[in-house]
Amino acid sequence: MAEIELSVLNRQCLDRCIAHKDVLKQEIAVWEQHRNELKSKVDWQFTTEDARIKLKRLYPSISS
Repeated sequence: MAEIELSVLNRQCLDRCIAHKDVLKQEIAVWEQHRNELKSKVDWQFTTEDARIKLKRLYPSISS
């Protein structure tokens, strides 16, 4: 999910040259506040079952 948010940040806020670090911090803070006000969500489509298939050794199945 972090990678998804960073991608959105890159497309919506960092799509140009920003010369100064302070301006960059301010732009990101404004973008973040706006995203939070909108209560933006990530459409997470990678399910537990997908994880068990792709990452078999990290997500073992638990039998009941």
